[in-house]
Amino acid sequence: MKLTHIFSNKIKLIVLFSIIFKSSIVFSDQNIEKEFKDITSKLRCMTCQNQTIYDSEADFSINIKKIIRQKLNSGENEKKIIQFIEERYGEYILFEPKFDKKNIFLWTFPFIILCLSLVFLFIRIKGNKDSK
Repeated sequence: MKLTHIFSNKIKLIVLFSIIFKSSIVFSDQNIEKEFKDITSKLRCMTCQNQTIYDSEADFSINIKKIIRQKLNSGENEKKIIQFIEERYGEYILFEPKFDKKNIFLWTFPFIILCLSLVFLFIRIKGNKDSK
C-alpha cells in the first residue's frame, strides 16, 4: 500500500512537471511568434517595396523570414536581428528611418514645409487685408 502511494505521488509529480514544461514551451512559441511578427513588420520587402516582410510572399521575404526565425530560435533579441539585417541590406530595408544626422532632413522637412506654408498663408492674408 505504501509502495503504491509513493508510486502514485511520483506519477503525479511527473505529470505536473510535464504540464509545466509543455506550457512553458507553448508560451515560448507564442513569444517567438509575437517577436517574429514585430520584427518582420518593421522591415521592408526589397522586391515589393511597399509591403512589410511579414505581409510579402516574395522569395526575398521568405528568405528573410527564415533568417529571422533561425536567429529568434537561437536566442537573439530584436535589436541584434534588426541590426544584422540592416548591416546586410542597408537602412532602406527599415520602414522607419533612424533619427540621426544622416536622416535629420527626413524628420525635419515636413515641419519646415508646414512653417513655410503658415508664413506664406499669413503674408497672403495680411496682403489681402491691406489691399481692401
